[in-house]
Amino acid sequence: MAKKNKKQTTDTEVEAELNGKNDDYDDSRNKKKLKKNKKRKKIPTVSMAVPASIIDNVPTLELATRLAGQIARAATIFRINEVVVFDNKSNLENDSVLDNLDDESGAAFLMRILQYLETPQYLRKALFPMHNSLRFVGLLPPLDAPHHLRKHEWGPYREGVTVKERDSNSGATLVDVGLVKNVIVDEIFEPGRRVTVAMGTNRNLDSDLPHQVVSSSKPSEEGAYWGYQVRYAHNISSVLKDCAYKGGYDFIIGTSEHGQIIKSSNLEIPSFRHLLIAFGGLAGLEESIEEDDNLKGKHAQDIFNLYLNTCPHQGSRTIRTEEAIFISLQYFQEPISRVLEG
Repeated sequence: MAKKNKKQTTDTEVEAELNGKNDDYDDSRNKKKLKKNKKRKKIPTVSMAVPASIIDNVPTLELATRLAGQIARAATIFRINEVVVFDNKSNLENDSVLDNLDDESGAAFLMRILQYLETPQYLRKALFPMHNSLRFVGLLPPLDAPHHLRKHEWGPYREGVTVKERDSNSGATLVDVGLVKNVIVDEIFEPGRRVTVAMGTNRNLDSDLPHQVVSSSKPSEEGAYWGYQVRYAHNISSVLKDCAYKGGYDFIIGTSEHGQIIKSSNLEIPSFRHLLIAFGGLAGLEESIEEDDNLKGKHAQDIFNLYLNTCPHQGSRTIRTEEAIFISLQYFQEPISRVLEG
């Protein structure tokens, strides 16, 4: 598939490059020290886990890019907070996220495209060096997410990247937030860091008053959808045990043609903090469980709180994973909304 850089990349380096761009979800993209007297609002999150094998089965780079774009669109349309890309690897020590061949692995490729598309267009050149895997991203439709603000738009928050230049008067950090002029922020950061900036109501960019850098979860706490995080997992058990949210996932749903059939209107999901919806590859979640040494002898019903068939009576022998994602996320819309509104 996509040619990777000639430089050999270790497992640790790749996880730092791809997973590390998100920082810790608890601290979010900006490890901003919050004031002790302010309690952060707890916002329920919805995550989805997708297998990297769906990329491995695609014959060309262009088709693989389009498939990744479909997943990014689905995640954004249905307000997914986290996308976990998982492999079916048992040995953590011997396997790398990037193959030691000329091709980038499906997991690394999918993560790169997902993160690229989630990033506002005006930040991509600074945050994503040229890479062969990105050759066809120009063919993809934009996500048009709420944090992808245009140059003429003003919002309470904007995503930005810190630049090398400092303010000539105060020496403060300058941030490119996609406007005609960089803005001053109230902290010192190293260049090339993605941050969320509170823009306030003063649209005068010539003002010397600094803007505040806030946690990237701040817009979500105020009701806005602010994109998704991307995480890598070596196998399905790693998806569950290495959850980046404090306390882990408290309700886990698996999807399969072998799952239980319940009408969406009759499905009851309990109140949750962090919900995970998992999708299988060509052979389903059953294969992922069978190939995971940590889950030997277990059945899907032992692992998931619910194991559902979201598209019964299908006319095709197979439903592709990217199709199942759209079908299932629509299926879960009403049950999830009832929980969030309750």
